[in-house]
Amino acid sequence: MKEITIKGTVRVAEGKKAARALRREGLVPCVIYGEKRGEDGLPVATPFSVSEKEINKVVFTPNIYLVRVQLDGAEHTAVIKEIQFHPVKDNVVHVDFYEVTPDKPIVMGVPIQTVGLAPGVRAGGRLTTMLRKLNVRAKYVDIPEKLTIDVSQLELGKSIKVRELSFENMELVTPQEVVVITIKMTRAARSAADAAAAQA
Repeated sequence: MKEITIKGTVRVAEGKKAARALRREGLVPCVIYGEKRGEDGLPVATPFSVSEKEINKVVFTPNIYLVRVQLDGAEHTAVIKEIQFHPVKDNVVHVDFYEVTPDKPIVMGVPIQTVGLAPGVRAGGRLTTMLRKLNVRAKYVDIPEKLTIDVSQLELGKSIKVRELSFENMELVTPQEVVVITIKMTRAARSAADAAAAQA
């Protein structure tokens, strides 16, 4: 997995009014949930702010990142837990981070990449990827930038479901019956199949 570093500032003032003031200054309010837990048993949350330009490098990209969050001299290794966008402008208005360690599994969505030429495509079908990412549970050191799926045996009208896939050192947590990739029949392929059937 790729790594990226962002620099933020721990914020003291919280609430909607303080958050609006930060956004007017071109900053995005964030929270990082740490490994340490409070008396209530919940992860200790540290609110901070980061420039919109910095956070956009992490959010608006097809890549997944391990994020090194530098806060007032301390560095936290984290992944993005949740992103909130403005309902109209679509800019980032809030980000939650979750601190991670090398030995503790996390759940993360990993992009899919297909390899190989499917026989179904050669027969005139259209390869359709139904999911952009698969959710996996693994240690972050074992999570790759992409999950590669071989489609070289996929025939026309056939699909690959989650239960047919496996990856080393990772558990797939996307539901087993979800279709990941399928070869859909196109109009041209259907016409060719009908012509072949008529000749037969």
